[in-house]
Amino acid sequence: MTDVDEQGRPEPPLAADEAGTLLGFLEFHRATLAWKCAGLDAAGLRATVGASSMTLGGLLKHLAYVEDDWSSRWLHGRDRQPPWDAVDWKADPDWDWHSAAEDSPEQLHALWQDAVARSRGLIAEGLADGGLERPARRTWPDGRAPSLRWILVHLIEEYARHNGHADLLRESVDGRTGE
Repeated sequence: MTDVDEQGRPEPPLAADEAGTLLGFLEFHRATLAWKCAGLDAAGLRATVGASSMTLGGLLKHLAYVEDDWSSRWLHGRDRQPPWDAVDWKADPDWDWHSAAEDSPEQLHALWQDAVARSRGLIAEGLADGGLERPARRTWPDGRAPSLRWILVHLIEEYARHNGHADLLRESVDGRTGE
């Protein structure tokens, strides 16, 4: 049984194998983003801090893209799926951030939640097919491929970094603070 904190986030296990520890921290950071973005209307998801154009809605859409890109495209070598496949990434490399302002809160939450659900399944497939050492199907131009271990740590890093942004953004919207 996983312990859950006062915000409803699953606590990472204190004593687990490597995969369990990595997945535990990833789930904790996913739940932190969900907490920071919960219950906001469109204006709240569009709010910025200072000179930054970053929004909580943009974070949701960006992290949905990150989940899909690393778990499907990189790990399993699959083609991008909607909405990512129709984007001209060369014309707007930050499309995920910019286009979020056009989406409703319901669309943004659903996009992110669906991407997380897909990612969980694809990561489980990768763990069953080679474990943490399993190389990604896509490679860098020099032919090297990150391992599933690297991908999981990268996902944790993405959430940890952006959850710091989410703290500032959420506090600017309605004063809510916390981890």
